[in-house]
Amino acid sequence: MTDGFKTEFAPAKRAPYAIIKKQTEIFLDNKIIREMANSIPNLLLILNKERQIVFANQNFISLLNLSEITDIIGKRPGEAVNCIHSKGEGGCGTTQFCSKCGAVNAILESQNNVQSIKECRITTVDQDALDFLVVATPYYVEEEFFTIFTLSDISNEKRRQTLERVFFHDVLNTAGGISGLSSVISMIEDPDEQKKILEIIHSSSETLIDEIKSQRQLSTAERGELELECSEVTSSNILKELSGIYSRHSVIENRKIIIKDSTEEIVFHTDRVLLKRVIGNMIKNALEASEKDGTVTVGAKRENNSIIFSVHNSTFIPRDVQLQLFKRSFSTKGSGRGIGTYSIKLFGEKFLKGKVWFESTEIDGTTFYIEISCECKTGINKN
Repeated sequence: MTDGFKTEFAPAKRAPYAIIKKQTEIFLDNKIIREMANSIPNLLLILNKERQIVFANQNFISLLNLSEITDIIGKRPGEAVNCIHSKGEGGCGTTQFCSKCGAVNAILESQNNVQSIKECRITTVDQDALDFLVVATPYYVEEEFFTIFTLSDISNEKRRQTLERVFFHDVLNTAGGISGLSSVISMIEDPDEQKKILEIIHSSSETLIDEIKSQRQLSTAERGELELECSEVTSSNILKELSGIYSRHSVIENRKIIIKDSTEEIVFHTDRVLLKRVIGNMIKNALEASEKDGTVTVGAKRENNSIIFSVHNSTFIPRDVQLQLFKRSFSTKGSGRGIGTYSIKLFGEKFLKGKVWFESTEIDGTTFYIEISCECKTGINKN
């Protein structure tokens, strides 16, 4: 066996190609196994004890648009489907992020001679989000250990469940607030008090419309059908608009938003609506994470031919949360939440062609960033 590279989770060592080739021949030469594997509707892999692929059914090969099984022999599952975390030095299963992966954990459990069933969420290098139900089953052939690994695509089901729960949660909350205020306004005689309530109702109605548009925009983006509409944008104006919007939002409570004095006045071209969606979600998340009387600081600076927007709050994100932040269905707010940070990554990287990341320490708190080019590429991005 080769020692491979360092690992932060599962063993990194791999079997030499000569051994993998012999293992593959065991299954390719077995007509019954081949026909059974190709007859099931699920994706099926057979892995050796180093978690490397030695056999794949036709459904899996077709999913990757491959012509031959030899194109993936020796790879690990995450490497075959281009998981963003499989690009580390040790490959699939060896990063800190992999410790939260249902796929690698199911495979490792199967190596204790038990069948393991888990859900797995994978983000590809193209920012596609995949959800699978995985089953890892121990299997011995010629006294050698293997794992039969099947994957059922539940992406559409998970996407629908998450979008519906988030949509109805947010819409019902906002609509409930409007209904409650509308029911009491006729009972209030003070004109000034009536005016205040009417302003709140108007603001809440705008929020309701924005939430509906947001869900429609996210659904369009996930289908790869979102068309960019670029225009001239000024960095300070974007931040001023968003600061004003969220200073009136229900999440503000006793918190405040400050624009950095060092924020640069930068004129550039991008999709204004999408950029505001990304930075707005960063601000909203920062406000929700902040303590009462806390401050969220926003800013912008130029770096070469790019502009970097930042949103900071003083709260530290625990490491286990950091490892899962950009997954579609993950949230610290409860079941069915988790769209905010996922949409930040989806809109910011796949459509605005930028880079989204965050830094979080107990001393400095948390800062989210988006870096985008000062030039906008128009058209529909279906990659």
